Amino acid sequence: MNNQKTLAVLGGTGNEGKGLALRWANAGYKVILGSRSAEKAAEVAEEMNAILGSSNVSGSGNVQAAEQADIAVLTVPYSAQRAVVEEVQHALSGKILVDVTVPLKPPRVFQVQLPDNGSAVQAVQTFLGDGVKVVSAFQNISAHHLTDLDYRFDCEVLVCGDDAEACETVIQMSEAIGLHAWHAGVLANSVVAEALTSVLIAINKRYKTPSAGIRITGVNAA
Repeated sequence: MNNQKTLAVLGGTGNEGKGLALRWANAGYKVILGSRSAEKAAEVAEEMNAILGSSNVSGSGNVQAAEQADIAVLTVPYSAQRAVVEEVQHALSGKILVDVTVPLKPPRVFQVQLPDNGSAVQAVQTFLGDGVKVVSAFQNISAHHLTDLDYRFDCEVLVCGDDAEACETVIQMSEAIGLHAWHAGVLANSVVAEALTSVLIAINKRYKTPSAGIRITGVNAA
């Protein structure tokens, strides 16, 4: 079962990482929070375990978390994406890296500002090479309600990647926390999910809501 795998959530003390980590731990995964500060990661992990009444979460530095995990999930801001990937590169060989990165450039986060080469996630795959299976997912899920385990999201996840089996693993990870996911094609298609985040932020601002999302219609998901 996939929930027997160990997940490293790199940047796991930030809002998005912390919310995803809490939900995966609640679903039965063993989760290691990675952070620049191992002490902070350990503190947040202790808080999560108190909420869950379990010991599914631990905390360490980003490198140690990646080394101990079967699957790594990158949830750091765009400005830190490349530096963290370079730091943990050696620990990712033969593994899946789920990249949640969105190329937001404050303060104009409601405006699409893609990198010159297109997808920020695809750039990571190019850097890491074929030894790591990079999958893009969760860019369009608002962090606002993630830590509320009773909240049910009315939105869906786009999963992009060049390895079908890795994408299916990430789809199962999404379904495990109550988020229906769609295989949205090759990793290059991640550029759409990355750009959509700024669109959703603009909608949130215009309509005064914290959690605009997307749904795919007209497809039989059975």
